[in-house]
Amino acid sequence: MGQIVATYDLMPESTEVNLESIVGTISGVIPNGVQVLETKIEPVAFGLKKIVVGLSIDDSNESVGEELEAALSSIPGIENIECTSSTLL
Repeated sequence: MGQIVATYDLMPESTEVNLESIVGTISGVIPNGVQVLETKIEPVAFGLKKIVVGLSIDDSNESVGEELEAALSSIPGIENIECTSSTLL
């Protein structure tokens, strides 16, 4: 198979969530075959910010996408995740 490059938006539960600490935990929760390429904190509206994560995904494991989304959703302080782009290399 190949490599997929994907971008995910991670939305916090509130404006009080420490996004820097969440960024530090991302690489520790993602499954094998996934590598963090970049992380950014971007404004959304009214003081709310989101984390944008760029990932490289080895798609030889068919369930890696489900595992990745479950791992990202399980991070304390994250209310919602959304894959905003993905492309096959």
